[in-house]
Amino acid sequence: MIRLSAFADEISPDLGEQIAVLQEEQIHFIDLRGAWNSNVLDLSDQQLQEVKQALETAGIGVAAIGSPIGKVPITSDFAEHMQRFERALYVAEYLGSPYVRIFSFYPPTLSEALHQDQQDEPGIDAYRADVLQRLSALTEKAAKAGITLVHENEKMIYGDTIARNIDLLQSVNHPRLRAVFDPANYLECQQVPYPQAYEAVKPWLEYVHVKDVNAQGTLVVAGEGEARWPDILQRLRSDGYDGFLSLEPHLAAAGQFQGFSGADRFRQASQALQRLLREINWEYA
Repeated sequence: MIRLSAFADEISPDLGEQIAVLQEEQIHFIDLRGAWNSNVLDLSDQQLQEVKQALETAGIGVAAIGSPIGKVPITSDFAEHMQRFERALYVAEYLGSPYVRIFSFYPPTLSEALHQDQQDEPGIDAYRADVLQRLSALTEKAAKAGITLVHENEKMIYGDTIARNIDLLQSVNHPRLRAVFDPANYLECQQVPYPQAYEAVKPWLEYVHVKDVNAQGTLVVAGEGEARWPDILQRLRSDGYDGFLSLEPHLAAAGQFQGFSGADRFRQASQALQRLLREINWEYA
């Protein structure tokens, strides 16, 4: 049976309001990305204890840590970033989350390349080896902690296209590095999410982010855009998917490290997804 989760900081910065709306919508899991206007990795140990107690009291499990790991330039200090990653693993273990969401680093922009005294902008493939080295190191450390990394195909990171995403997954070739299927992100990269991206990523598919985008590039609730959510859900069901469907609607704002919808628009996104599931009689927890 599939389970519904959500990036609840889309509802409110306040953890109490996040929990209240999740309970109203009968969503029993959370992708923890932030609370009290702080990123999950910046929460103090005391705050994490408060989060744990509040979620346990509410009967809400932590599906994934919505970390910003890998959302930095590929040219940045990796040793420093690895320390931040160790915090992500600690938070996942402390909160009982099986997954940490990651990205595959930003290649340099043209201006950065020129600043480095390079005559021509290097092609994105020039950074493939560095990306693979970093992802492999992250994956090995996660494996030792018993945590699975799920790579999100977000616009502007190295693995944003179907081809580069699959190349990374194939090349790292580790059971602790799996794929997030985010159809709206593929659309924003001029990729076809279904069936092309779905078929390509299927061997690694471990997690699904639910948002949609229309032909004008506006983020909308699932089913009102170009992502073909009814077809995707039918296919997930027929393929026996039994993981998380995680709401990340971004209906009011979509920033680099956080999106926002507000409580009312989050409810609209939740109810749209649940309506699509009812239409195909797909039971969910």
